[in-house]
Amino acid sequence: MSKQQRDALNRMFRNLPFSIEGDPAVQRAAMEAALTAAPLPPDVTVTEGTLGGIPVVQVDVDGVDTSRTLLHFHGGVYVLGSARSSVGLAAGLGRHAGVRVISVDYRLAPEQPYPAAVEDALAAYKGLLANTAESRIAVSGESAGGGLAAALQLRLKEEGLALPAASVLLSPWTDLTLSGRSLTGKASVDPSVLTAEGLKTRAYDYLGGADPRNPEISPVFGDLSGLPPMLIQVGSHEILLDDALRLAATAAAHDVDVKLEVTAGVPHVFQAFAEVLDEGKAALASIGGFLRAHLADASTD
Repeated sequence: MSKQQRDALNRMFRNLPFSIEGDPAVQRAAMEAALTAAPLPPDVTVTEGTLGGIPVVQVDVDGVDTSRTLLHFHGGVYVLGSARSSVGLAAGLGRHAGVRVISVDYRLAPEQPYPAAVEDALAAYKGLLANTAESRIAVSGESAGGGLAAALQLRLKEEGLALPAASVLLSPWTDLTLSGRSLTGKASVDPSVLTAEGLKTRAYDYLGGADPRNPEISPVFGDLSGLPPMLIQVGSHEILLDDALRLAATAAAHDVDVKLEVTAGVPHVFQAFAEVLDEGKAALASIGGFLRAHLADASTD
């Protein structure tokens, strides 16, 4: 990554017109406008629909294998964001992995606290599983969506349901007790809208009185044994760095085939900025290779 690329991205992050603090309705609208402002490539088709009764957005890139699906969960600290706002990143994931991506519009706090998001994730996954073999399904998510993708797998294991073939977690928020040292240790270099105080506010909204150590809320405290291969990506300049590191350590301790990729000097969910950041392009290429290696295709029929 050139210093010019990093400096430009940091400036863009520091000038984003939304915050994770303040009135959720106001910040949702500002975040949606900011993240959907750039036009999508002409070979990307976006279709709104439902899956298992849950609103979703399907993202297809011309030429991908539509028999394989990446079920994606957007970020936004469980209070902001939408499936529509994550389409740009979803398209990049789909393009590099050669698969269809379905982004889930799970319910948001504080109006719908835990377990609403997990229940919506489960319903959407079951809807997909009804017509797609688990060997052709992977799950992914960024930030809170990464934590939700991990939580979904714990719920699937608990209920004895078929697990996906793999998971990809981008800068996942996995500890809502907010005990990671990087929350303060990386605060001076993290240019994103994430702050320790903002995360504290939104964790309170999402918890709704639930125990933050519940593994479905904070997967870093869960029994991850039996989960499928997992790829975790994070930047070294993130206040959520420890959430990713500790989840990877927990997965490894529980004999999960886990791959951790820490990219130096980059901020939160840097993959979404692959058009202006070389490391973002490299990260998407790595994700693509990982998913291609683990997802079955039509030739296995």
